[in-house]
Amino acid sequence: MRRLYSTFAGGWPGIGLILIRLGAGVAIMNSVGSVFLGNPPVPEAIVAILLAAAALLLGVGFCTPIVGTLLALIESCSVFMRPSAWLLHLLIAIFGSALAMLGPGLWSIDARLFGWKRIEPLPHKS
Repeated sequence: MRRLYSTFAGGWPGIGLILIRLGAGVAIMNSVGSVFLGNPPVPEAIVAILLAAAALLLGVGFCTPIVGTLLALIESCSVFMRPSAWLLHLLIAIFGSALAMLGPGLWSIDARLFGWKRIEPLPHKS
C-alpha cells in the first residue's frame, strides 16, 4: 500500500492538501444535493450515493489515491452526461486527479495507517 503514496506532507503543504480534500468534498456534496432535489432515476441515484461516500472518504483521508482516481473517472464521464454543470464536474475531476497523485497529507487516516512508523528496539537483556 505504501507504493500508492509519495509522501505524507506536513506543515503548509499538508494544510493545503486538507483544504483540497475538504474543497472536493464540499463540491461533491453540492453536486449530490442537487441530484436529490428532484426525483432522480435509480442509476443516477446510485452514482450520487457513491459520490457522497467518496466525499466522506476524501474528507477524512482514507484510501485517498484510489478514491481520487475513481472520483476523477466518474466526474470525467459526468462532464459529458450532465453538460449543464460541466464546469463543476470538471473541477471535481481535477481535484480527484490531484489528490490521487499527491496523496492525503500528514493529517489523514491514510497517514496513520500506512505512514512511516518509528519502531523502538526492546532493551537488551544481559
